[in-house]
Amino acid sequence: MFPGMNPKNMEKVMKQLGMKTESINAKKVIIELEDKKIIFSNPEITKIGVKGQEMFQLQGNYSEEEFANEEDIEMIMEKASCSKEEAKKALEETGDIAEAIIKLMS
Repeated sequence: MFPGMNPKNMEKVMKQLGMKTESINAKKVIIELEDKKIIFSNPEITKIGVKGQEMFQLQGNYSEEEFANEEDIEMIMEKASCSKEEAKKALEETGDIAEAIIKLMS
């Protein structure tokens, strides 16, 4: 939380301020935004309690996955005369509407 500070000293200071911390052992954390997901694998999570409020500190490496846009999928379905599943799969594989259409029409 505070770089360079001894963890034991930090724990003492936090207790004096009425803060409680708890380490949470998680395998994966997924944050879903409107257009994408942020995925943390093997994250370090600390739950911090202060005056009846709870906060979570999340650290670790993450990756991002973008959601397929429904309008793009519908356009691919129309142009390539395919199912929704086929259009979605082609879009996820290529990452581009035009490439997905060409792939499905070949």
